[in-house]
Order: sequence, then structure tokens, then C-alpha cells
Amino acid sequence: MDRREIKTRQAIRNAFLALRARKPLERITVKELAEQAQISKATFYLHYHDIYDLSQTLQEDVIQQILHSVTRADLFVQDPAAFTRELFGAFLAHQSLIDILFSGTQASVLPRRIEQGVREHIFAIVPAYREDAAFNIRLTYQVQGAYYAYSENVRRFGVERVLGELESIVRRIYPAGGA
Repeated sequence: MDRREIKTRQAIRNAFLALRARKPLERITVKELAEQAQISKATFYLHYHDIYDLSQTLQEDVIQQILHSVTRADLFVQDPAAFTRELFGAFLAHQSLIDILFSGTQASVLPRRIEQGVREHIFAIVPAYREDAAFNIRLTYQVQGAYYAYSENVRRFGVERVLGELESIVRRIYPAGGA
């Protein structure tokens, strides 16, 4: 990718994030975004199919960054409390983008995709878990349940208090330490 293309993509990204911070995804138009990015609509369409394609691309970038931040997804099996702490550390590191890209109708995308990524990683290590109902249910509960519990309570009780409670819950669910 040459410098002009990098600069154009960055302008599109910045314009989209500025617009998305103010309004729902469904209300952003290519015309409005192009004006904000100071590009033509044709230039936008050289890079993305539509606003949803751009949004999904940016969401996927954040999801991959979060998944790469979780250095050991297998901790879910070995030490679920440590896994929870590491996963939420990754969420916190990307909180401003999460708040913008995964709000409104996009709110459920992040926890589902994170669960899917963790699941794929663990299945690559232990394929037998693919058909283990208890394992799969616990994974969904721990990733999605913890995410929503965190999201609903963090502003009221603070990061450390909520993470402490989530870790405490995980320790009670998995008293021997492993999933």
C-alpha cells in the first residue's frame, strides 16, 4: 500500500469514527463520510463496498487486536480467573474504540466474536472440546456473561470492583482452578 492509500484509509477511518461517535451506524451516509474525510464518494468506494463494510472492517481490526492481546486463550481451561483478568485487560486497552464501534445495534457483535475467536484457539489445542457441551456452555457463559455483567456495572462500581467480582464468580464456578 502506498502512502496516499494509507493516508486516504486513515482519513476515512477518522471520519467514520468521528461520525459514529455522534450517531448510529444506520444513520451515517457515504456522502456525509466522504465530506468529513475530504474525499470523493468514488474514492470511498475504491476501498469499501458501503458503510457496513467499513464498520465491519474496523470492528474486525479491534477484535483481532483483543484476541492477540490475550496471549494465552488456553488459560480458560487451566486458570479461568486469570483468563478473565487477561481478557478484560484487553477490553480495557481498546475501550474507546469499543464504545464507538460496538454501540447500538452493534453491541452484541464484540462478545460473540471474542467467544468465537477463543473457541477456535482452544479447539485447535484440544479438538475434543468441540463436542463437549459443558465446556462450550461454560465458555459462552464466561465470555458473554462476564462481558455483559462488566458492561452493565463498570460505570457504577468501577473497573477493579467489577473485575474482582467477576474473578470471584469464576473461582466459585471452577473451584479446582480449571474449566
